Amino acid sequence: MTAVRPETMAQSAADLSFPPGFIWGAATAAYQVEGAAAEDGRTPSIWDTFSHTPGKVRNGDTGDIAADHYHRYRDDVALMKELGLKAYRFSVSWSRVQPTGRGPAVERGLDFYRRLTDELLAAGITPVVTLYHWDLPQELEDAGGWPHRDTARRFADYAEIMARALGDRVGQWTTLNEPWCSAFLGYGSGVHAPGRTDPAATLRAAHHLNLAHGQAIGALRANLPASARTSITLNLHEVRPLTDSLEDAEAARRIDAVGNRIFTGPVLDGAYPEDLLADTARIVDWAELVHDGDLAEISRPIDVLGVNYYAPTVVSMADAGAGAGTTKNDGHGMSDHSPWTGSEHVDFHLANDDLTAMNWAIDPNGLHTLLTGLAASHPGLPLMVTENGAAFDDYISPEGQVNDPQRIAYLRSHLDAVRRAVADGADVRGYFLWSLLDNFEWGYGYSKRFGAVYVDYSTQRRIPKASAHWYADVIRRNGLPTAGEQE
Repeated sequence: MTAVRPETMAQSAADLSFPPGFIWGAATAAYQVEGAAAEDGRTPSIWDTFSHTPGKVRNGDTGDIAADHYHRYRDDVALMKELGLKAYRFSVSWSRVQPTGRGPAVERGLDFYRRLTDELLAAGITPVVTLYHWDLPQELEDAGGWPHRDTARRFADYAEIMARALGDRVGQWTTLNEPWCSAFLGYGSGVHAPGRTDPAATLRAAHHLNLAHGQAIGALRANLPASARTSITLNLHEVRPLTDSLEDAEAARRIDAVGNRIFTGPVLDGAYPEDLLADTARIVDWAELVHDGDLAEISRPIDVLGVNYYAPTVVSMADAGAGAGTTKNDGHGMSDHSPWTGSEHVDFHLANDDLTAMNWAIDPNGLHTLLTGLAASHPGLPLMVTENGAAFDDYISPEGQVNDPQRIAYLRSHLDAVRRAVADGADVRGYFLWSLLDNFEWGYGYSKRFGAVYVDYSTQRRIPKASAHWYADVIRRNGLPTAGEQE
């Protein structure tokens, strides 16, 4: 007879439901799924340029076609409805709407997002708009990109365009998705577009992304109904020292500063942390960079904080004699240049050897810690898990099915972490699975599959994976199945 562990018995008897009204969704990003890269007036973004540069993306893959969501959105929305999704978080391609990043909008570009939104509403699915998911119009990059202050002003103008176009039908708005990646991977390590490796530009980009967020919140508030809800989505690092040593604690402090508090400080608390400023003073003149009034704009109130989580960040202080400053296992791609501007002498480690296809450690407790920590540090701020998911080596069986038990186990454990965080007092309002569809996974091209729905790129056929059906059941019951139920 197999012994039943006490924790299994406790969970079997526990209430595994989520709060009434909990939002169940899935997410995508424009460049990763839309395709139609040169249709209806769209011009290149930095990701078009980057992906077409030899050697930047695995296998030379580009987002030119991607999952062809631009042409197949009606079928995709029908699939979302079939799965019971309550919300769909999608991003807008800035260069599809405003090709040069300046001036009037292209109505054909806006019309796609109007049609998509109307299709979602007709299916009973709440549209959640993200204004920026890394695809800066190339003309704005040519003019200086995010390290250039004027880009923030251009973003606020774009936010106003979108609010006026969709404000009558979209009630949930996110300014930026993961600005850390835009700044530190785009301008620091160069593994993301635009592929620059300039530490000073990295920090300037981070500040101007913060400023763009604040100015966009102002533009949204001026043009949206009072009932609209605004947010920013951050990929906050759940940072852990490798050991109990003072040196590793210092490594964790530094990475928390440059990975988290460089955004949460100004956005939520109205100030950059003093230790961050000290750590990076040799790289950038913060007194010159931050103008009078910037922090007041950046810290405009938001209604929700979006949280993206995939894996914890385990760090140690590098041994100066053993390759200090390596970026192995930091989860953000390999480069000769560290993305951790000002803390290049920190090393990164895997939390365990239970890995996804991205070689990211599976650790749901990190999500619980992140959510409860935010609830403690910023009480009263509603939270939303806006991305969480995993890539595995999915394939179609001879029976035409895609069975992905590893993803089901991943989702169950991470959703249980969210449930436990709610029980422990975190005001988590919803969960968005990353991703709805297999898609263009940035520097990895099409070699990694995160989707709940399998995409056969040669035919664009969609096949809901076993995890999609499992997630549909979770949505239906607004809770997790007990240990004794068939999954």
